[in-house]
Amino acid sequence: MATVNYSVPDEIKDAFNAAYQGQNKSAVIAELMMEAVERAARKQRHREAIANILTLRAEMPPVSAEEVQAALDELRQS
Repeated sequence: MATVNYSVPDEIKDAFNAAYQGQNKSAVIAELMMEAVERAARKQRHREAIANILTLRAEMPPVSAEEVQAALDELRQS
C-alpha cells in the first residue's frame, strides 16, 4: 500500500477529523479519492460525448424549422 502526503489548510484538517471522528481516516481518504477519480472520469466522458455530438452536428445538413415541426408532428401521430 502506498503512502500519500498532501498539505491542507488546518481548518479543513480539523473539520475532516471532526466529521470522521472514530473512523479509519485512511479508508475514508481512499474512498474520497476513488470518488474524485470516478467524477473526473465522468467529466471526461461527458466532454468527449459533447465533442462527438458537435462533430456529428457539423457534418449534418441544416434542417429548417418547418422540417423539425413536420418530424415532431409525424412522431406525435405515431
